[in-house]
Amino acid sequence: MKIKHTLGALSLAAVVTLAGCSGGGDSQDPAAQPDGQPAASDGGGQQPGGEMPEADLSDVPEVVAEVNGDEISKEEFTSFYEPQFQQQAMMAQQGGQEMDETELKTQVADQLVDNRLLIQAAEEAGVEATNEDVDAILEDVAQQNGLESADEVIAALEEQGQSEDQIREDAATQHKLDTYIAQEADIDEPSEEELRQQYDEIVEQQSQAASDGGGEGAGEQAEVPPFEEVRDQLAEEATAEQENEAANEIVTELRESADITIHL
Repeated sequence: MKIKHTLGALSLAAVVTLAGCSGGGDSQDPAAQPDGQPAASDGGGQQPGGEMPEADLSDVPEVVAEVNGDEISKEEFTSFYEPQFQQQAMMAQQGGQEMDETELKTQVADQLVDNRLLIQAAEEAGVEATNEDVDAILEDVAQQNGLESADEVIAALEEQGQSEDQIREDAATQHKLDTYIAQEADIDEPSEEELRQQYDEIVEQQSQAASDGGGEGAGEQAEVPPFEEVRDQLAEEATAEQENEAANEIVTELRESADITIHL
């Protein structure tokens, strides 16, 4: 099976451009799991209605970027770029549009730089991850993907070519990022009133969409589950949105004093 959020992507979860473990962004549907991948720009490479293209990495150097002396390798870049490329290529093809690989490469490189800055800051702050912390991250991934345990997550990712050591290392990194951002940011639990308001807005949006679509079938498809069933997810999304905003602010500050070179 294909994991919705691979642990490679999870280590970017703190950055605003990605959703991370708990999902994020403005959801139109409380039952949806937004992936938060960056939107592709119009501008070249995709032929509408044709076969899915393959990512062209021939112009990517062996060292994609340097961040305060740490190198981001082509291998690391590729592991993040290829899944995003495939998703954006599919979206572009379905929409009859073209995608700009150059722009997407720039976006991914920037994501990796921001991610490395956060990792460096977390390590400088002395944030560590225990085996129990790693297991908790993997259990969270399992829950999001309809799996029963961390072991099933590891098995599924191993089928995708990742080693258990790398999976656990990525999960440890994710814990460090989550912990560091929680320490640095002022995250408030959403109130019941705020969650109810968010839910009412979603119901109204779905109702309007059904009305615009017309027909009884459209109304049935737009039906939103009861508030009690989606409350926890709405709370997670609200918290994730705050975390993403905080991470964006932290990264902006870190970039001001960082030594960054991108070789794309």
